[in-house]
Amino acid sequence: MKVENPAAFRFLLEDELYLLNADKMLYDKIPEPEPIPAVPSSPVIENTKTEPVITSPSLAPEPQPVIQTPAAEFKYMGQNLKNFLVLTHYTTTEFIKTEHLAALESILKRKELAPDDIAIFNLANYSDTKFSQLKPFFKPTRVLVLGGDALPQDIKVLKPNKPVTSNGITVLYTYSFDEMMDNVDNKKAFWELVKTL
Repeated sequence: MKVENPAAFRFLLEDELYLLNADKMLYDKIPEPEPIPAVPSSPVIENTKTEPVITSPSLAPEPQPVIQTPAAEFKYMGQNLKNFLVLTHYTTTEFIKTEHLAALESILKRKELAPDDIAIFNLANYSDTKFSQLKPFFKPTRVLVLGGDALPQDIKVLKPNKPVTSNGITVLYTYSFDEMMDNVDNKKAFWELVKTL
């Protein structure tokens, strides 16, 4: 129903309207007008007998405390200055093997990216972590997933070597460095794909 004049609502809706708890918070922020100071009037003689005050329970529900989930803390390598997230999976090192890091830095240098421009996150240290948890923490615009083991649980639908862009994030799921180090074809395919990121 479309009503052009809000005053017409009182004729259309005869029942009382109630706010939901979530909506009440919006109206709680509206400043209340300051009370007008009372004007002294002639003294009133009060009855010394006081009647007991009967209080009825409030019909409004008590405000519920807001439960805030703590922000996730992740350890990663780099400064993430350009919101470029590299997901790895190494069970024997903290982030990435030294020889693999040298190869990655060489590739990134060709794209004019410094080591501090990216964030290298080892998914082996956080095996239950989902991409939906990583997004608010890293705020990535580009994601490079190195190997099937580095693929978070909630984006397992990605096809290898096919970049996908969604919600402003480009994700490339490709070979791990173990698959590339001794395979020239995989290295060439990897470089051609990384150039598109």
